[in-house]
This record gives sequence, C-alpha cells and structure tokens, in this order.
Amino acid sequence: MSDNFIPPKSTDYEISLLDLVITLAKHKKIIFGVPLITALFVAILSLLSPDIYTASTQIMPPQQQSGASSPFGQFGALTGFPGFSFGLRNPADIYVAMLKSRTVSDNMIKRFQLQVVFKTKLVTDTRKALENASSIVASKDGFIVVKVDDTNPKLAADMANGYVEELQKLTQVLAVSEASQRRLFFEKQLLQAKRALVDAELSLKKIQEKTGLLQLDAQAQELIRAGAELKGQIAMKEVELGAMRTFATGNNPDYIRTQQLVGGMRNQLAKIETGSVSTSKAPEVGLEYLRKVRDLKYAETIYDILTKQIEIAKIDEAKEGSLIQILDKAVVPDKKSKPKRSLMVLLATVSAGFFTLLYAFIKEALQNARKDTKTQAQLQALKKTLRWN
Repeated sequence: MSDNFIPPKSTDYEISLLDLVITLAKHKKIIFGVPLITALFVAILSLLSPDIYTASTQIMPPQQQSGASSPFGQFGALTGFPGFSFGLRNPADIYVAMLKSRTVSDNMIKRFQLQVVFKTKLVTDTRKALENASSIVASKDGFIVVKVDDTNPKLAADMANGYVEELQKLTQVLAVSEASQRRLFFEKQLLQAKRALVDAELSLKKIQEKTGLLQLDAQAQELIRAGAELKGQIAMKEVELGAMRTFATGNNPDYIRTQQLVGGMRNQLAKIETGSVSTSKAPEVGLEYLRKVRDLKYAETIYDILTKQIEIAKIDEAKEGSLIQILDKAVVPDKKSKPKRSLMVLLATVSAGFFTLLYAFIKEALQNARKDTKTQAQLQALKKTLRWN
C-alpha cells in the first residue's frame, strides 16, 4: 500500500445524512401537513361519491355452423374450414359489435328510460353515458362479457340482462349467421324462380288455348318429368360451381369433377329431350306444346328445390338464433365495486408525500445554491444561455 494513500473521510456521508435530516425537519410542516390535508380531502370526496354497483353477464355466441344441410356444405374440405361460411368473421367479434351498435343503445335508452336515469337532454349524451357505464368485451375463450355500472344495483342487473335480450331480438332481423345469409341467397333465387313459373304457366295456357291440346301421353309425361328433375339438378350444380369459383381455380380437382358431372348430366338431358320430342305425333304443334310443358315442369322443379332449401335454412337459422346461451345471468350485486375509498386515500397520500418531499429538497437546494458564489455564477451563466437573443 502506498504511503501517499489518504483514506476517505466518513464525515462526508455523515454530513449528507445530517443535511437530509435537517431538510426534513426544516420543512416538516409542509412534508407532513400537505399529505394529511390531501388524505382528508380525498376521504371526504370519496364519502360524498355514491356507491357504484357492477352487474355482469356472460354469454356464448353461436358458433359458425358447418352448413351440412346446405348445398355448399361439401365445400368444407376445399376451403379448409368447417363448411362454406360466406366470409364470416369471428362470431364473438360480430356479436360484440352488434351489442355496441346504435340500434341496441337506442333500444336500451327507450326500454330503461335512461335519459331520466342519466339526467341528459340529448340522445347523443345519453348514448355516451350508457357507453361509459357499460363494458362489452370478447374474452380469449370466445365468450362475451357484459358489465354495467350504476348506483342502483337492480337497474345494473336489469340493464346487463337487457343487453342480451336486445341482442337476441337483433339476430332475428339481421343475417348474421351462415344460415341467415344462405336463406337470403335462396329467397332472392326463389323470387326469380317464381316469376319464371308464372311466365311458364301463362305460356302453356296460351298454347293450350291455341292448339286445343290438354295433355300428353304417359310416356311423354314421364320423359318430361325426368328431364325437368334432371335440369333442376343441373341448375343447382351450376350454383355450386359459381360458388366454387370464388375460392377455387380452374385446375382444382373438385371443380373439374363437378364440371364433368354437369357435362354428363347435360348429355343425359339431351337424350331425354330427344326421346320426348320423338313421342310427339304432331310435329309442329306438338313440339311447341311439348316445350311449354317442359318449361313449366322445369320451373316447378326449380321452385320446389329452392322452397325446400329456404325451409332448411330457416330451421338452421332458428337453431343458430337459439344458440345464444347465457352462461351467467346477471344478478343484483350485493357489494359495491366503486369507489375504493381506502385505496384512493392511500394513493393520494403517497402521491402528495412524494411531491412534497421533492418540493422540499428542490427548495433547499436552491437556497444553498444562492449562498454558494460559485454555484450562483453558474446559475447566472445558465440564465444568459437560455435567454432569447
């Protein structure tokens, strides 16, 4: 060890600790007074705040169905998803958006007279107040949790359950699920088929009045019936092909297989139509009459197929609508959720104490700086540097 080594003075640490104690003692009134006053003020404020009760309900939205009863159900293997879903998003996200919609909010406002409850004049302000009082989120496991805060515990529970009831009403009028969209699709097709059926009936009636022919022989009727059914099957297969084009290329094996199946059905239909034409004894009049009968049978077949598909879609839609299952129905809370008075007072006291200590040390440091000529000169130089030219 070198002889010139000078051990550090322990008095440096003792002086710093002494300065700290002196500073605390010097500003003891502010350091202890401000947090105490803050604590009393926050405590009184929290006591004046009304108790808030939170009611919650948890529901499980309908999941995307496979659509096995749909003519598009077989496309699940092609798309990699369970059934043809018409591009639906996550069901939970859809139903959360519906619960937060203006339609549901307005229904809730009218149902519970929330303008009176929230003491608002404008509906816009009432919607905002309802939004602030409500929490609607989708959990990671796919459930939807609805929470409502209010000073009235019974009203909070009724409003939480009211959200679910309004959602069930809304799903009955909106095409949210795959079955709903399938029903709308077939309803549009049915309108066209109905018009085609009426036109075919009128055309046949006119040709009957013109030619006097009222019926065909048994063989012709059987061929026409078979041809109409086959033509209806071809039409439905073409609908499937049109749907497959939205996600499959022309080289897709299932798409090619369906095309080949339609081609074979068309060849079979051509043979049936040739056979039905040859049975006509009156080449000109009978051929025209035969075509009108065939058009009518075809229109009837398409109409019957679409009607059955709509009924199937309605059944699936009803099932999906009833699948909004309530896991936990909201009950009247018996314990307040807000305000947490003890926590409020504690946080306010700690925060006030911290800022008061910071204020005391900064004030003491500035006072010491004014006494030190060297530090004072540095402060003056800093002021000149910061001063605008």
